Amino acid sequence: MEFLDLGFCEYRLALIKQKELWTKRVSNDIDNTLILVEHPPVFTLGKSGKEENLLVPKTELQKKNLPLYRIERGGDITFHGPGQLVGYPIFKLSQSLVSVRRFIYKIEEILIEVLQEFDISAYASHPNIGVWVNYKKIASIGIAVSKQVTFHGFALNVSTDLNYFSYINPCGMRHIKMTSMSEILQRPISLDAVKNKVKLVFRRYDF
Repeated sequence: MEFLDLGFCEYRLALIKQKELWTKRVSNDIDNTLILVEHPPVFTLGKSGKEENLLVPKTELQKKNLPLYRIERGGDITFHGPGQLVGYPIFKLSQSLVSVRRFIYKIEEILIEVLQEFDISAYASHPNIGVWVNYKKIASIGIAVSKQVTFHGFALNVSTDLNYFSYINPCGMRHIKMTSMSEILQRPISLDAVKNKVKLVFRRYDF
């Protein structure tokens, strides 16, 4: 497994990089690669997402320079922004669509293990996708798969400004409350420290 750290990167540019690596993974020119990145504020809407889950007019987003992208992944609407660690696994799956749900569950397991490294007790709550702490969502997952290779991925709230989530029904779920590692621990959390733990835990898993 390889890691590519894009640092603080505009969503559009990270999307271009994802598709570039996806093409190379399909042709086996690269190994499984996990992109890690932090984005400026942006909203993304999954292929089957409903625009009514955006709770403010698009004109308000434009005034505040908040882009909205309709993308290929599963899931509904979500927010990415500073203080959030986003991961895009460009991984080849062995059994095509049969293994997509297993892959998502494995991502959940990894994020739960990462949070345990910071003494945060998290859990999955199926059939809902993502990771939760005390009935609040701390990580969202939205995967796309084409030609047996994944793209898009997960977003873990480290020290994210949670006020942005009031603009949406996160993941299309009404009344959902979001949380972050810094909110739970009541102290600043280094994004780099979380990034290092994510790399460490990903290496423990077979894909």
